[in-house]
Amino acid sequence: MSYPANVKMVEVGPRDGLQNEADIVPTEIKAELIDRLADCGLPVVEAGAFVSPRWVPQMADSAEVLAAIRPKEGVNYPVLVPNVKGLERALEMKVGEIAVFGAASESFTQKNINCSIAESLERFAPVMEQARGQGLRVRGYVSCVLGCPYEGDIAVSAVAEVAEALYKGGCYEISLGDTIGVGTAAKARAMVEAVAARIPVSDLALHFHDTYGQALANILSCLELGVATVDSSLAGLGGCPYAEGASGNVASEDVLYMLEGLGVETGVDLDRLIATAWWISERLGRKPASKVALARGAK
Repeated sequence: MSYPANVKMVEVGPRDGLQNEADIVPTEIKAELIDRLADCGLPVVEAGAFVSPRWVPQMADSAEVLAAIRPKEGVNYPVLVPNVKGLERALEMKVGEIAVFGAASESFTQKNINCSIAESLERFAPVMEQARGQGLRVRGYVSCVLGCPYEGDIAVSAVAEVAEALYKGGCYEISLGDTIGVGTAAKARAMVEAVAARIPVSDLALHFHDTYGQALANILSCLELGVATVDSSLAGLGGCPYAEGASGNVASEDVLYMLEGLGVETGVDLDRLIATAWWISERLGRKPASKVALARGAK
């Protein structure tokens, strides 16, 4: 099997990982986490979300976090933006990239943002247009690509349609999310093949949760297709609040260990990443969910 010579790791821990923490993480801890992750060599560190604090209170201080970090040259710090109001706040903070979040499941879209898939795409259109007009790059997330907590299996054609709509709307990259972590390697591969028939595989990313312990196998099967961007979360932080037993995003350290074993270059320092996983886990009052971090131990 052949794999990409280089893989871009997108760190989502500070946003997707922390957003479901029950206790509010102090602003200074979030900012230091982002700085530490950038110092590990990660090229992209998702820094926050300009969403309603009523729905996601953990992200209410995203502007303060962005103001407190030490931006590192060559590192991207995208933020999640659901609407024009959120975009306006992102522009005020002079971010270089935003992300919009859709889903391949009608039921999930209705329960998550109270509209249909078609309506969600209509909402995103002015956000993407204005963002690109201001020189911002826009990334698109598609959730529930391998299963939905309400509908079960999702047709690969539905995933491909939403992904294509976001791509044609101006997203430079589409991140395919197994939100509840139910996918298996064969299903993941079939889904990516369907999407890649409409979008260049070079513009696709993987965002797999590890609820059933399948995330690394799923990533590996899609790397074989040429996908060269992987989202992951330090220490396995995060998880979908709608998925029973969801254990969170695949851990960045576990992904990096696998990639290094394949001889794939990432530019990320594994030892520093493990140390950072223990650092944030200690501040959250628990051990990392990462197999690699636990095997190596705290340094």
